[in-house]
Amino acid sequence: MASEVLIFAPSAGRYRVAYLEDRLAAAHIAILALQATPDQAVSDSLEMELLDHARAYLIALRRPDGVKMVLGGENTPMADATFDLRDRSLLPLIGEAFMTLVQPRNRILRVIGSSPRRPEAIVEVVIDEAPMRAALIDYSERILALSVVISLITAGLLFFSLQRLMVRPMRRLTESMIAFREDPENGVARLPATRRRDEIGMAQRELVDMEEKVRAALHQKTRLAALGGAMTKVNHDLRNILATARLVSDRLADSGDPEVQRQTPILLRAIDRAVALCSDVLQFTREGPPRLERSRFRLAPLIDEVGAFLPLLPNGGFAFLNQVDDAVELAADRDQLFRVLSNLARNAVEAQATRLEIGASVDAARLCLTIADNGPGLPARARDKLFQPFAGSARPGGSGLGLAIARDLVRAHGGEIRLIRSDADGTVFGIELPTGLAA
Repeated sequence: MASEVLIFAPSAGRYRVAYLEDRLAAAHIAILALQATPDQAVSDSLEMELLDHARAYLIALRRPDGVKMVLGGENTPMADATFDLRDRSLLPLIGEAFMTLVQPRNRILRVIGSSPRRPEAIVEVVIDEAPMRAALIDYSERILALSVVISLITAGLLFFSLQRLMVRPMRRLTESMIAFREDPENGVARLPATRRRDEIGMAQRELVDMEEKVRAALHQKTRLAALGGAMTKVNHDLRNILATARLVSDRLADSGDPEVQRQTPILLRAIDRAVALCSDVLQFTREGPPRLERSRFRLAPLIDEVGAFLPLLPNGGFAFLNQVDDAVELAADRDQLFRVLSNLARNAVEAQATRLEIGASVDAARLCLTIADNGPGLPARARDKLFQPFAGSARPGGSGLGLAIARDLVRAHGGEIRLIRSDADGTVFGIELPTGLAA
């Protein structure tokens, strides 16, 4: 409709000019009757008929040879406005057309212009404005009706286009999200594949990918929950069996047989590892979100405690370096942070590292802990699933729960743990805690 209004304004001005040009052409034809008479005069009745045919009060013609002819003149009313069609600026024409539309009374117009049939001849005519106003109103009504039809067709096409291109796809996205919320593990009601390359197509592909990943994660967590339930049921009996085996192994250690004494420590270590594995699995499956009991403490003494509880290597020669400044304090759960650092340190010892260094740096935004060892590095299969329970173990017989538990505890503090590097020179982990925890 706005476009039609912008088109209507100049077209109304052009229609008014065309109307006046038609009146000039009719006036020129009417006054040519004077040329058929010797004295260039006609009877009064013929004059009135010619003026009525031209719808004019007065017609004047000025030819290039200087001859002037006038038709009418008696009882000609005074003109209210004069328009020279030889000056056709766009804005004045538009303004005059709208002035005609809003004019409440009939004005007498004096119109001057070149004859459309003979441009070299100048025609002057005096006419009523009311017939032109009625014709202009009729033209405006036709333009309005055409505009309404075009607008309705455009609106209909736009409506159906929006329905097909935007509303229906967005409705499918919304219905898919609602269905996924109600039953996230149901993979039947999935969105179809799309080749659209716009934002809606990208959103649909990303939603499908997200739902598949979340569905896979939920399926994995469901399996873990089932595993936890099963482990809870069998853990008690299994621990009793292992405890009995441990008692028997302790008695074997008192045997005087040298071969038995040599094999017994190996058996004891195997039983201890089995008991520890059962305890870790049970603890992991029973734990909900970690509950933190925050307190402010110095970080350096905690690092020393971690080093004191590390198992010694059989051949000795392990170097534990605490590079944390004594002035660094932390507001966190001391026991849970001890578990995190102890898990990382034990992993380094079990990887046959001979050196472990823990350092810290504090800035305005975060506290960064680095745990670096000189072990052989993590294998590629362990790096790909490092923080996934039961999948990220780097040693045979490991459960992969240590790093998964450590990440949960760090995230409970609002931080993050990540692997900085792992190669033949060693492995470096980084722990970042948000600002406000360090002092």
